[in-house]
Amino acid sequence: MQKMPDWVWPGGKRIAVVFNVCLEAWSDGKAPGISPMGNPLPAGVLDTMAISWAAYGVEVGIHRLMDGLGRHGAKASVMVNAIIAERSPTTVRAVAEDGHEVLSHSYAMDVIPALLSEDEERRNIARCSKLLAEASGKPVRGWLSPRGTSKPSTAKLLAEAGYRWYGDVFNVDLPYVINYGNNRIVAIPLSYDVNDMPAMKYGHPPRLMLESYNEVIEVARASDEVRIIDVTSHAHIFGHHRGAYFYEKIVEQAMSSPDIWVATRAEIADHVLVMAAD
Repeated sequence: MQKMPDWVWPGGKRIAVVFNVCLEAWSDGKAPGISPMGNPLPAGVLDTMAISWAAYGVEVGIHRLMDGLGRHGAKASVMVNAIIAERSPTTVRAVAEDGHEVLSHSYAMDVIPALLSEDEERRNIARCSKLLAEASGKPVRGWLSPRGTSKPSTAKLLAEAGYRWYGDVFNVDLPYVINYGNNRIVAIPLSYDVNDMPAMKYGHPPRLMLESYNEVIEVARASDEVRIIDVTSHAHIFGHHRGAYFYEKIVEQAMSSPDIWVATRAEIADHVLVMAAD
């Protein structure tokens, strides 16, 4: 079992809440594997409905979610497929200019590191770094793969490329530092307790995400452990009116809670590196 740290979050707080927003897209000629349509198309038929549905996140959803975050002064960690920096660089720039963290989510949702050779992965990391830095106006220092599915070598390659953290870890509750010679990177686990995907997969009403958040906070407050609570939305799922409404309710509650540190994943990494150095 992971040893509990001998530190807490800034301000002496035990609970950190991270607002993750997934801004996703697929390569040309590729479609998401899920969509609101329950009846699958015959093999080999391009699902144009799924492509259009996913594009809502870039065209509308991300802006609505940013508006909700902005009304309460909250900053999010936005997972961006680098192909969006080619298709809609002004959207990526708007995310960064609003003060949110832009992190790499690979080139596209169908470009999964686990399926790449080491040379292909190096090129993918470099390509994403360049595209997102150019579009956002600042270096990108965080990475989370599509599906959270990387290779055993991914963390080392990211550390060599100058990344400060990556999130393809699910085996522990709290971040930890990985050293590769003179390079090091913070592994920040991603939790799924508060996530909008069940609304997509199982038709759960969006208000259940707010209820899930309240339950997780209640459990965290009943413990003396240091905690990270991820609140994750997809711009093409909860970027619609109903989902964004309840996502903002969570933002409002977190930002008004004096015992909660609302942070980006980059801020989490910086804090962990400082604590590790002490």
